[in-house]
Amino acid sequence: MDFTAQPKPATALCGVVSADGKIAYPPGVKEITDKITTDEMIKRLKMVVKTFMDMDQDSEDEKQQYLPLALHLASEFFLRNPNKDVRLLVACCLADIFRIYAPEAPYTSHDKLKDIFLFITRQLKGLEDTKSPQFNRYFYLLENLAWVKSYNICFELEDCNEIFIQLFRTLFSVINNSHNKKVQMHMLDLMSSIIMEGDGVTQELLDSILINLIPAHKNLNKQSFDLAKVLLKRTVQTIEACIANFFNQVLVLGRSSVSDLSEHVFDLIQELFAIDPHLLLSVMPQLEFKLKSNDGEERLAVVRLLAKLFGSKDSDLATQNRPLWQCFLGRFNDIHVPVRLESVKFASHCLMNHPDLAKDLTEYLKVRSHDPEEAIRHDVIVTIITAAKRDLALVNDQLLGFVRERTLDKRWRVRKEAMMGLAQLYKKYCLHGEAGKEAAEKVSWIKDKLLHIYYQNSIDDKLLVEKIFAQYLVPHNLETEERMKCLYYLYASLDPNAVKALNEMWKCQNMLRSHVRELLDLHKQPTSEANCSAMFGKLMTIAKNLPDPGKAQDFVKKFNQVLGDDEKLRSQLELLISPTCSCKQADVCVREIARKLANPKQPTNPFLEMVKFLLERIAPVHIDSEAISALVKLMNKSIEGTADDEEEGVSPDTAIRSGLELLKVLSFTHPTSFHSAETYESLLQCLRMEDDKVAEAAIQIFRNTGHKIETDLPQIRSTLIPILHQKAKRGTPHQAKQAVHCIHAIFTNKEVQLAQIFEPLSRSLNADVPEQLITPLVSLGHISMLAPDQFASPMKSVVANFIVKDLLMNDRSTGEKNGKLWSPDEEVSPEVLAKVQAIKLLVRWLLGMKNNQSKSANSTLRLLSAMLVSEGDLTEQKRISKSDMSRLRLAAGSAIMKLAQEPCYHEIITPEQFQLCALVINDECYQVRQIFAQKLHKALVKLLLPLEYMAIFALCAKDPVKERRAHARQCLLKNISIRREYIKQNPMATEKLLSLLPEYVVPYMIHLLAHDPDFTRSQDVDQLRDIKECLWFMLEVLMTKNENNSHAFMKKMAENIKLTKDAQSPDESKTNEKLYTVCDVALCVINSKSALCNADSPKDPVLPMKFFTQPEKDFCNDKSYISEETRVLLLTGKPKPAGVLGAVNKPLSATGRKPYVRSTGAEPGSNLNVNSELNPSTGNRSSREQSSEAAETGVSENEENPVRIISVTPVKNIDPVKNKEINSDQATQGNISSDRGKKRTVTAAGAENIQQKTDEKVDESGPPAPSKPRRGRRPKSESQGNATKNDDINKPLSKGRKRALVGQESPGGLEAGNAKAPKLQDIAKKAAPAERQIDLQR
Repeated sequence: MDFTAQPKPATALCGVVSADGKIAYPPGVKEITDKITTDEMIKRLKMVVKTFMDMDQDSEDEKQQYLPLALHLASEFFLRNPNKDVRLLVACCLADIFRIYAPEAPYTSHDKLKDIFLFITRQLKGLEDTKSPQFNRYFYLLENLAWVKSYNICFELEDCNEIFIQLFRTLFSVINNSHNKKVQMHMLDLMSSIIMEGDGVTQELLDSILINLIPAHKNLNKQSFDLAKVLLKRTVQTIEACIANFFNQVLVLGRSSVSDLSEHVFDLIQELFAIDPHLLLSVMPQLEFKLKSNDGEERLAVVRLLAKLFGSKDSDLATQNRPLWQCFLGRFNDIHVPVRLESVKFASHCLMNHPDLAKDLTEYLKVRSHDPEEAIRHDVIVTIITAAKRDLALVNDQLLGFVRERTLDKRWRVRKEAMMGLAQLYKKYCLHGEAGKEAAEKVSWIKDKLLHIYYQNSIDDKLLVEKIFAQYLVPHNLETEERMKCLYYLYASLDPNAVKALNEMWKCQNMLRSHVRELLDLHKQPTSEANCSAMFGKLMTIAKNLPDPGKAQDFVKKFNQVLGDDEKLRSQLELLISPTCSCKQADVCVREIARKLANPKQPTNPFLEMVKFLLERIAPVHIDSEAISALVKLMNKSIEGTADDEEEGVSPDTAIRSGLELLKVLSFTHPTSFHSAETYESLLQCLRMEDDKVAEAAIQIFRNTGHKIETDLPQIRSTLIPILHQKAKRGTPHQAKQAVHCIHAIFTNKEVQLAQIFEPLSRSLNADVPEQLITPLVSLGHISMLAPDQFASPMKSVVANFIVKDLLMNDRSTGEKNGKLWSPDEEVSPEVLAKVQAIKLLVRWLLGMKNNQSKSANSTLRLLSAMLVSEGDLTEQKRISKSDMSRLRLAAGSAIMKLAQEPCYHEIITPEQFQLCALVINDECYQVRQIFAQKLHKALVKLLLPLEYMAIFALCAKDPVKERRAHARQCLLKNISIRREYIKQNPMATEKLLSLLPEYVVPYMIHLLAHDPDFTRSQDVDQLRDIKECLWFMLEVLMTKNENNSHAFMKKMAENIKLTKDAQSPDESKTNEKLYTVCDVALCVINSKSALCNADSPKDPVLPMKFFTQPEKDFCNDKSYISEETRVLLLTGKPKPAGVLGAVNKPLSATGRKPYVRSTGAEPGSNLNVNSELNPSTGNRSSREQSSEAAETGVSENEENPVRIISVTPVKNIDPVKNKEINSDQATQGNISSDRGKKRTVTAAGAENIQQKTDEKVDESGPPAPSKPRRGRRPKSESQGNATKNDDINKPLSKGRKRALVGQESPGGLEAGNAKAPKLQDIAKKAAPAERQIDLQR
């Protein structure tokens, strides 16, 4: 190629060329043409490069001299040279030329400039290989271009964007981790100058930057991501508008075709926000628009994006952009489930990275914790627990409260997550103390809450609580001393309900151990049909104690078969459940049994898992002899004052008392572990302490564990006997009881020992000093019960001469006339306490004899009945106070109920005496009703009382306090389920159906209601409505299921009763008419509530002969005793007209306060939650119904003595509100009180607070009693409502379970249910005392 022949370019900008038209080369450089070799060309070019490198912008002569050479180097020959070294040297020369001739380039053709810059850009690819010999030249090229900003010349070109895109792509592709910071800096300088000094950034150029932020590219070349990141940070002010335009096109206008990156917009927003939030100043409002999109998937994508933006550690987006934050929070309530789920998941990161936003999140998480979707409720828990495990300070008490609520969720997965999460928090912050005492205090409630869950009916819940206790509350893998210290202080700090739950847990585990022990005993017996039947029953019982009892039955049968075949396995199991098994041995046994049952070919073995569940429940992982010894040492330290009690947050007295209680409980479940001189010496030391509770517990431990003391530890025996004698004579009543039982349980010469107590006590009884009578009466009663053969006869004279004649039939002191119906124990007069113990003594004496040969039981029952008839004032001298009378009525009713538990006495209790006893559940005093109902339930649930006593609960429909009605219904549910389960589990029980089948309570209930003293007129609609309410109260529970056609069976019983006569008064037509009327009401209710009752009864019911005569052969009674109009009125359930005196749901108000009626309109705060934490109602009624009922009564379901404030403004002519039945399908565990709900009480100045303790201790104060109405019945009002005030008090008025309204003249200060109703016909004239004495002597 002839370069000289080329036409000269214009020289307007470049100056002139040499005179001869030849290109001037630097000294020593020959002409560079295509005629020379490549090596020579490179050699010459290097010299040219050196020349240009040394030149500066001020060298005007040289610039003019070398202008032709500069033009020559831009020729096609060099730009398209195949040799990369040539191209690199040319590019370096061109870069220097741009530097030297700046600001005007020597090239005026736009096309030529474009070609040059594209050429230079291509050479920059050589930067990729840092190990190349030419890398320094490539670096020099880059440095030169960046320093001079050579590419800015391209702004004049129309298609400069192509050059810039190529440059950006090249630089992003060549950057790698071998480059130093200088390379990156020059690249940034080069690109940022183009962005910041140009007129704008095109979409294609922006794409070339943003593409490096996409996760796929980011993972391929992190250096290009870092380069783009720094570039965007540096150019944020310029490029922000371009970015905003891009996202506006895609997000708002939906033009996804504007860029290939449109599908990655959310990834890009996330990365850009992380780089610099200012890049997205204009984009965030667009996201708010997208959050409100109608497309659920689109909302989900935006929520995912914003969750990352708001949740990132250094983000302040929530504070900078409040509208967007509020809009995002609204997505917690999105209709689309995945959106809500994503929102909840975000909350965890937000709580951990931005604790200041916890307040905003709390309300939304609260709503989501009640989300209908299980997965969302589950993730709320995970969110809160994850944050709390990171740092407890990140979550507030309200958030932890949501987790607490979910421990009672209807779904097992949610409950399990909540329980396990709380357990982990407790172990971390309380057990290990990782965040100090303040954090431990914040979560100290967890231990109680977790143990409360043991009250739930689900076996899964119980098993999880046991697992949590063994792994988190008291970790079983700790060393014995550490483990027992943990247990000792845990037990001391638990609330009463948690203590009961823990005790129940040990009791259940011990019971399961005994079941397994009995199963192993059956294996030792020869095979027989009876043995197989007993074994099957035992297997079913064990299966019920395992998860999923249906599947467990098959696995337990298989396990039983393996036990029968494998003698070694049986011996291992026997060792595991033996009383002497240590915790270490138990661990070895469990592993050994699991190893034998494991199948290597079956990784998931459901059978093995079930067996492990069983072994974990029966294995003694916490308690053995060594553990008991450690507990006793801890207690000794507390007694000596050397323990860490205060550091553990427990007072020494509490530690000692709780420690003894703990040992007492363990003495029931692990008695063998106590048998050591050291343990008994410590217990003797406790007996000498002044704390009565401590001494009582110590005696009970001796009673439970001391069977071998007499033979093995004579020194302990000799020390113990005088202490027990002293406690039986002069200790507290509880100590005296335990001392007598202890002597009877552990000594062989118990007769001699008891005689030494009996004789001096029986001689020293003195009614004039009642405060010294209580302990002797307790001791004498228990002695006569435990050793009737020896002491029954001597006791008879004590009973006749002292107990009845001297104590019960005399009132020596005058009671305090304060008008209260109940007083605390410490305010009860010693004489009344002595009389109560005297009544108990009579009962214990009779229970010891177990026969009525001397007719003593008849006399006692007449005495108790007289006490009930006289309302507790047996002498009727009116010297005894109202509260003391309540105590004596309760004692008399409880005594009759106690005697009824013995068959020989149950037979002689007359229907009249039974009815008197039943009326105690309608007593005017709330506490009497409460305690009597508890005792009744306790005896029925243990199947100790005859079935007829369950009918008494029907009378609870009349109770004015909702909580008592709810409790009665729970008791019925529990009793009925236990009886049905007992019949299923015991095939032999079919022979005793009359006393076991719950449906057989119907005839007893009908007879009891027919003799209700308030049922005086068989055609009175209001009285019939009350009868119907009582019947339905029982029938509703019985008719929840139609088992074995039970509806037809109950209907048949009611029909059959109409064919008989009342055995109590068979010849009185009015009595029989009332009986038949109640039957018709019962039939009316059954027919209206069940369509299945018209089927044929499976068997003909048997009626109790004690209450009904045999049906006469020709007697046919098809008469209807209630009119059709009455029947309609009963079934419609319309509220009774007129204002009723505050009788039903009657409030407790302070004396002298004016009552008013709550308005019927909706009120703030009226949605009172009646759900129990320990026993939530999950039946078929809505929570709104429960809340409305709670609002009607103004009290919570679990208030022991509910207080309701009545309005100051009397309201007339307001329709009564029908009271709904409480939703309580879930029976409570036994009679254990719970922390369900909080009391809702309102107080005012001068108001007397009436407080109530838990079921264990009943209310010990009450408001003044009203004027003399009849015991056990509420005052009623005439339906016309126009009677005078006096008439309202004295007439029998309507009393359905409607809400009571209080009129203007209603007296304030009435206790709920404690207002006496008038006796039947005034009971007009009371029998004279002389006549009663004659009656007692019959």
